[in-house]
Amino acid sequence: MSDINGIIFDYGGTIDSRGDHWSEVIYRAYKTEGADIDRDNFRKAYVYAERALEGSGIITPNDDFLMSMRKKVSLQFRYLGIDAPYLSDAIATRCYECSRECVTDARTALVYLAQSYPLGIVSNFYGNLRSVLRDFGILHLFRTVTDSTEAGIRKPDPEIFLKGIADMEGSDMLAAGLAAPKYMVVGDSVKNDILPADSIGCVTVLLPGTPWDADKPQPKLPDRTITIRSLNELPDILLHL
Repeated sequence: MSDINGIIFDYGGTIDSRGDHWSEVIYRAYKTEGADIDRDNFRKAYVYAERALEGSGIITPNDDFLMSMRKKVSLQFRYLGIDAPYLSDAIATRCYECSRECVTDARTALVYLAQSYPLGIVSNFYGNLRSVLRDFGILHLFRTVTDSTEAGIRKPDPEIFLKGIADMEGSDMLAAGLAAPKYMVVGDSVKNDILPADSIGCVTVLLPGTPWDADKPQPKLPDRTITIRSLNELPDILLHL
């Protein structure tokens, strides 16, 4: 066992999609279900829906991921001017099943790691992350869950990681800053996960997939960041830290 005190995971894009930004996952579902929407218009609809959801209470704390996706895709369809509830539901359901498959794949590593390390989540979410984790059967694996809507802090602000560490440690934010170098942070976004966690001294692990801005130059990865292709690599990495 390494001298890591705990492991903090991003959720959306990391545990539930193997590193791919959720805009990519949803767009693939659009195409698979036969929605004739070009990528540029879809991305505009995606941004519209995310802004409509932020702080609106449209997604409630008791909503599971399927209900969240139904509300999200419905907002996207509103922007796109599409009146096809059956198609909206088919896309949402496909996204839900994709997420369930990814979480099931990640569960093996999470169960193994939870036997030796306290686990936590720090994620930009809608206030219902615990309901999502409960529905997928993994909530019990995490000592703490820091949902940005509940915390009132969003990534890439490093304060949200300090809050996650403070909750894990049962301490205040000052003590969390001192403990940060003993925590590992695992995420899919260089901007939102790796850079802020690295800035407070955490060990950082990147699970890269297709990012939101794949067509643009990506931020430089800190030299000490570890890159993986699957969460199942983490147990072996921890043995060698």
